[in-house]
Amino acid sequence: MKEQIDQWLQALTLEEKASLCAGENMWMTKGIDRLNLPPIHMYDGTNGIRKTNSDEEMGITTENMPATCYPTGSAIGSSWNTELLREIGVALGVEGRSMGVELLLGPGINMKRTPLGGRNFEYYSEDPCLSGELGAAFIQGLQSQGVGASVKHFACNNQENEKMVTSSEVDERTLREIYLSAFERIIKKADPWTVMCSYNLLNGTYASENEHLLNDILREEWGYDGVVLSDWTAVNDRIRGLKAGLDIEMPGPAHYNTKAIVEAVRQGSVSEEQLNRSVRRILELVYKTTRAQAENTASGIDYHALARKAAAESIVLLKNDNSILPIDPNRTRSIAVIGRFAKKPRIQGAGSAEVTPTRVDTPWEEMRDVAGSTVDFRYAEGYPQDDRIDDSLIEESVKLAANSELALLFVGQPEYAESEMHDLKGIELPEQQVKLIQAIAAVQPRCVVVTSSGTALVMRPWIEHVPGVVHAWLSGQGAGRAIAEILFGRINPSGKLSETFPVKLSDNPAHMRILGENGKLYYREGLFIGYRYYDRKEMAPQFPFGHGLSYTSFPYSGLKVEQRGRGARVSFSLENTGAMAGKEVIQLYVHDEECKWVRPVNELKAFAKVELQPGEKKEIVLELEERDFAYYNTKDNRWTAESGYFQIAVGSSSRDIRIRERLYLDFGQEETAFHKFSLLNDWMADPKARKVLESTLEEMNRHVTEKVELDDVFLGFWGDFPTIKIFQMFGQQWLYEKSPDQLIQEMIERVEQERHS
Repeated sequence: MKEQIDQWLQALTLEEKASLCAGENMWMTKGIDRLNLPPIHMYDGTNGIRKTNSDEEMGITTENMPATCYPTGSAIGSSWNTELLREIGVALGVEGRSMGVELLLGPGINMKRTPLGGRNFEYYSEDPCLSGELGAAFIQGLQSQGVGASVKHFACNNQENEKMVTSSEVDERTLREIYLSAFERIIKKADPWTVMCSYNLLNGTYASENEHLLNDILREEWGYDGVVLSDWTAVNDRIRGLKAGLDIEMPGPAHYNTKAIVEAVRQGSVSEEQLNRSVRRILELVYKTTRAQAENTASGIDYHALARKAAAESIVLLKNDNSILPIDPNRTRSIAVIGRFAKKPRIQGAGSAEVTPTRVDTPWEEMRDVAGSTVDFRYAEGYPQDDRIDDSLIEESVKLAANSELALLFVGQPEYAESEMHDLKGIELPEQQVKLIQAIAAVQPRCVVVTSSGTALVMRPWIEHVPGVVHAWLSGQGAGRAIAEILFGRINPSGKLSETFPVKLSDNPAHMRILGENGKLYYREGLFIGYRYYDRKEMAPQFPFGHGLSYTSFPYSGLKVEQRGRGARVSFSLENTGAMAGKEVIQLYVHDEECKWVRPVNELKAFAKVELQPGEKKEIVLELEERDFAYYNTKDNRWTAESGYFQIAVGSSSRDIRIRERLYLDFGQEETAFHKFSLLNDWMADPKARKVLESTLEEMNRHVTEKVELDDVFLGFWGDFPTIKIFQMFGQQWLYEKSPDQLIQEMIERVEQERHS
């Protein structure tokens, strides 16, 4: 590969190099015919391949080439199944190559700061550990077939409202721990061939030209050497972007910016070496996507069967009072099926992620097939396509439900609600559907509601009146079959919520600052998004992060936790004590008992999805690394794991902790980087610094009237003062020859001497 790339780079003219830094059209990079340098064909792909009929068209409002439509990000995120994500990645790689796709624009892994985010259905989770692990598995599968991934949107793309002119204002610690952590995990585990930068500004600078984001963090700190490309029209200042590390501008051909790059090189504001770095990365991508062979070429994939499997693992059983589910077709003679979504299901969101499916399973047809002819299914539309409240449709539905043994209601967010380019106005069901549910629940106590949406839903007041709720998300073209098999017990539900469902929208931590003002959106909730906030506030959500019921039971027992090197090994037993095979999602949360910095109560650090047969018992082992116990220390600009006690909590959701153990972890003594304003407590906490401080105070006390004694009373008052202030306050009679600044600097130098002696 290197020899071919060197040849291409040497043969390219300056103008040709500059032209490679933008696309040829809407979906292709530029090729150079005279050098036999081919273009790359790229298409949208967060939940399937959205390939347009022409590379010159955007294809948002038209049907595109048919392809398998898998569950959207929010749905597949609730599978918590890395093996499934890897399998889908492989399938998309194989299908993509058959369709001439060389680079797939996905996955989307931005955090869900607010449930109103218009593209939330594309993103996996509110948690960076879950999103990072799922995204890495997907990319590993995809790229094993020779199709590149483009992890997006880098970074802090958390709203659609004025996103192209709004700056996400995020403090460094929150940026690192919440909004960049999933990207970092994916870069280091899966090495995606490209990263797509977002539209928005980050702390005042466009993401496409943000030196701190693209160079300092992505390139220098994380060691990423792949291609960075822009989201479509996300470029502001092309020269500034090139210097920061933006390699490809999309779409193309962007002749004006090609000319600007050539002029910048000729005038010396951009060195040709700088341009060559970007061009070399682009040439490496061309080679990998057009000439490299797939590592493990898969064949014979039943794409629709995989779409059904993915949907089944994503659907979440939220409520199952009195075991109303699964339905036994031998004991249920008549079922009222109510709601338009039963025959015309919502399977995905709208915008650049919308796939033209190869086929679509409908719940109505699939339920009749699964249950068989012994069940009399009766249908009512329930509500109109628009927002009108049609009392006649409700009355028809109520009559049908009252005269049936069980009612199944299919409801959810309307199609227009969830789409790229606008945020949601609310997360409640439309009023017509709420009225329908309440009316049916009043006459039919055996009532199950199946909800479809790409984000969290508010379910009060109606949820108190129905015994069963199944959240189907937007689960792709196989959702209809998956819903039917879960309702009738052929499949045991195993999905777990990848985001918190609040009681009401205003409970969300970002609710007071959703849209921003004057071009700035301040993330003042900091680290506390999703379950981190609800835990800290001791506030009960409607359904917690990680929640999901099963038709069987999984007791946990025998937890053992021990330090291994600079990490920990966690082991315990999991058993299936029910009568049905099932899968349990094990969730491991870490709580730092002693950190002097503010930290969330619990943070997800590991998880696994385990399948058990009835009566089967397995030992589960999870490994934790030092980073899993660390926070981002903005004082020293590094990740820090402090020695002390940690709680290891393992359970079935963030609020359903089954077993817990306390462990002391020794990460060694961290050497504090002292400076002019280091606090007295910091000097006291470091043994060598304390020795220097005590000797200095001993010398001072010989020359002053009021002597300083480092007892509990003194430290209780002065401990949070910079040490220099102690000398300014009590050492005036002593400090003739030197200033307090000089004294502190000498003390810092003595500490360094002590450390190296």
